[in-house]
Amino acid sequence: MLFAESLAPADDRRPANDRLLLTYDSRRKSRQRMTLASGEELGYILPAGTVLRGGDRLLATDGRIVEIEAAAEELLEARAGNVLQLLRAAYHLGNRHVPVQLAVDFLYLQPDHVLAQMLVGLGCVVREVEAPFDPEQGAYGTAAHAHNHGRHDAHQPDDDHPSPPHSLARIHEFK
Repeated sequence: MLFAESLAPADDRRPANDRLLLTYDSRRKSRQRMTLASGEELGYILPAGTVLRGGDRLLATDGRIVEIEAAAEELLEARAGNVLQLLRAAYHLGNRHVPVQLAVDFLYLQPDHVLAQMLVGLGCVVREVEAPFDPEQGAYGTAAHAHNHGRHDAHQPDDDHPSPPHSLARIHEFK
């Protein structure tokens, strides 16, 4: 089984050796065992709070690169008659800390009938769609992955505190 504990450096221009198709909920898990497009199994453990995005690249312990691809999933699409209505809808969804993908003329969010009713009440037209979901990561990003591919965790090993060795034995802890 292939194993990864970090993202590939941003300056690593090698083509990916394989790809991993994941929904948004799966991309939010920092440790899991998955099947790659090739059929090979991959286990990864990333810093807590890491959210993978389409286009991110995992660096396997054997040097191979696995590209993350956002899978199409069932979503709600909200459209409005004008920009102000769409902004109002985005504001109310943000107030509820709902992951939202923003576009010029629509919003995507995960299915929720209560939120769909709220959006209709705000004047939006809501319909079910199937598409990759890549919501905004927030104004502050995340501590573990703020899309700074040059540095992936807050702890940098030194002589007094070396990094633990890679351990494939930890894969059994995955759910």
